Amino acid sequence: MALDGFKARGWFEEPKVQSSVAHGIGTQNMLELTPHAGYKPFKGYFDWGVIFPYVAQVFRSEKFEYRQVTEIVHNDPALKLAIKQAAEQDLREQRYAQNGHRLLTRSVSGDHEEEDESKGISYQAILRKQEQRAISILKEMGSTLNNGLLAFTSWILYKLLPCFLSGVVTNTKQIEMLKTASERSPGTPLIFVPLHRSHLDYIMVTFILTNNDIRSPLVAAGNNLQIPVFGGLLRGLGAFFIKRKIDPVEGKKDVLYRAALHLYLTHALKQGHNVEFFIEGGRTRTGKPCMPKGGILSVIVNAFMDGSIPDALLVPVSVNYERLVDGNFVREQKGEKKIPESFTKAISGIWKALNSKYGRMRIDFNEPYSIRELVNSFNQIANEDGSAKIYKPVVKTLQHNQSTSSLYGTDVVCEEHRNLIESISRQVVFDCAAATSVMSTNALAFLLLTRYRQGAEEQLLAAALDDLRNSLSGCKDIGFAGESSHVLEYACELLGSGLVSRTRNENGRMFIRAVDSVESVIELAYYSNALAPHFALNSILMTTFHSLLPETPGSSDTAAAVSRKKLIEAALENCQIYRYEFILNKPTQVLENLLDNHLNDLLFRDYIRLTEEDKEINFLDRSRARNLAQHIDVDDDDDYLCVENNENDDEGAKLLFCSETLQQQRNICEVLSPFACTYLTVAQALQILHRNSMLESEFINFVINDLSAKVKRGSCIYAESISTDSVRNCLKLLEKWSVIEVCNQQGMRLISLNTLYEMSRDSLNTIVKKIDAIVPKLNAGYLQINP
Repeated sequence: MALDGFKARGWFEEPKVQSSVAHGIGTQNMLELTPHAGYKPFKGYFDWGVIFPYVAQVFRSEKFEYRQVTEIVHNDPALKLAIKQAAEQDLREQRYAQNGHRLLTRSVSGDHEEEDESKGISYQAILRKQEQRAISILKEMGSTLNNGLLAFTSWILYKLLPCFLSGVVTNTKQIEMLKTASERSPGTPLIFVPLHRSHLDYIMVTFILTNNDIRSPLVAAGNNLQIPVFGGLLRGLGAFFIKRKIDPVEGKKDVLYRAALHLYLTHALKQGHNVEFFIEGGRTRTGKPCMPKGGILSVIVNAFMDGSIPDALLVPVSVNYERLVDGNFVREQKGEKKIPESFTKAISGIWKALNSKYGRMRIDFNEPYSIRELVNSFNQIANEDGSAKIYKPVVKTLQHNQSTSSLYGTDVVCEEHRNLIESISRQVVFDCAAATSVMSTNALAFLLLTRYRQGAEEQLLAAALDDLRNSLSGCKDIGFAGESSHVLEYACELLGSGLVSRTRNENGRMFIRAVDSVESVIELAYYSNALAPHFALNSILMTTFHSLLPETPGSSDTAAAVSRKKLIEAALENCQIYRYEFILNKPTQVLENLLDNHLNDLLFRDYIRLTEEDKEINFLDRSRARNLAQHIDVDDDDDYLCVENNENDDEGAKLLFCSETLQQQRNICEVLSPFACTYLTVAQALQILHRNSMLESEFINFVINDLSAKVKRGSCIYAESISTDSVRNCLKLLEKWSVIEVCNQQGMRLISLNTLYEMSRDSLNTIVKKIDAIVPKLNAGYLQINP
């Protein structure tokens, strides 16, 4: 046990004095925790672990056997078959280049060897070339995970991290849960699936696991990180590198690379390695979760289906920072190109980090779930006959055919398998987002961009923060504690004067506001968006409710009413607009039921009201439900159970506008307003595609420039609407709706209008009108606040 009061040191000095607020109850700061150091039973009083706690910690931590799998993969018959397939493919291409279409149907080992040799084509030479390429692929891909480098890096991190982080916070019970899972199923690999925010993510997950005596994982990393020195360091810490684009030529599968990756992962699992991969692919540029990519997950599921492993435990991991160490993604959101990773950039980033402060980092390990149980549960749902089920992952029980060269998402796979992988991956992302702790900077940024865009006095903001904390209590973990005024001061200091100004007004009171510049607001939105998924359904319901109200406010509240059934139906349609922006429900949950629950929450808060008659009916229904619950064991988490509603009651229920909570209604609507404005601008820009195809990148730049002009002239008040990610998500939606068509020409994506929309411009107006319904009219109708 570490000495009480012992604090981590920098290289040659005490850590910088930082203002701080307490982290949550039941958590621990890993930078102050050295469980293997300090006094030990049956040791002398002068145990060296007391004097050198960090050295003792890394020296005494449990060491595991990390078997290398590269050689095993190289000798696998499946890889040799893939080498042969790649050679045959290359031979056919060379023959085609020499002879054209007339030789496409020739067999590879046919009677044309002499003709091939006369034209300089040698199958044996091509085969040797593919064999050398296989060796090269495995060499570049393979990890060299080892205990020595893990221990040395752990000691370095204990020394360096306090220079720029005030804490690396984890939940004590979550760590114990992982240890228990490992001990109960020693042969079952743990698959860590974090949401990706920073390059520091994978290093810190490994750091925490290593120092808590849990086997460190092999980590899937993009090959853009294979930079001098750092690439080798990451490889030794468990990274195995994957190409950012598996198929270099559009429409042509790289059979050999796919097989090598598939086999490397499968054999790693069979050898007992834990695995970590980022299901979003890359780092989030907006601060909210990205849509999942299922390639690596499909390989892991394949390994279970093939019997290569008896099971695997998926562990969703949530990572959050009070201040992002990687800087910001403003350039990319404005449509500018990403700066490639390099040794110079890495050194510059480390030097900047060591001379800055970023507050705390929070890592939450969610409850693991078994691949076997997931497959069984999804198949059980699929086999049930119930028309009320809105989600059926498979039509029949999942059947699996082994493949050594296919990766989900880039090859033709059975529809059942595709649905299963998509379902699991969406559930993982949903759980990660729900479990992400709210940091002080998230809360401040959210309040400034949804409630007080013009700023507010510190006392008013503190009261709003108290209200926010109360609304999140029991729903999300709060990653800070203490008086709200102290929390605000701390958050302002972390975000810095470039994002938030804190000055005294004419009354001598402290006034806090977001810095009024496009770049500052886009960066601030990154922190605010951590809370957007939590309030998304409430925001959709509130915006939909106001869009259904009579156009002109009536003289009394009774004139402003919407039927409950109509509101839920319209909200369901509007939820589909955000299908690529947010994961609003788990695959096993009925979205209509979730909307109904969130509507009840809005009614409870008096954002919407029932008529007196409907209040009595609602009270009776609740009483009956409570009486029924006393006799039936009901699990609140079983949202997928579809409860049959009384349609007659829903038809008659009238929801009334409540003027007393108008400001709160506006605040809820503003959570998704920036995204809605982006989508509307994209829909309006479709006019330029009339009888005109366009590169997708050019169209995105056109929309970003249009949004920038709107923000500059004030017709769009949300600078954070300037987001290339949201523009791309909207284009996916329009492609799904068959409004646009996307084709690839020489590696470039070309977009054009679908024939129906090409022939009639009026049909485009229908799309604009449909998306306009999700844009809250804050300066008109019932949402307008008169001065």
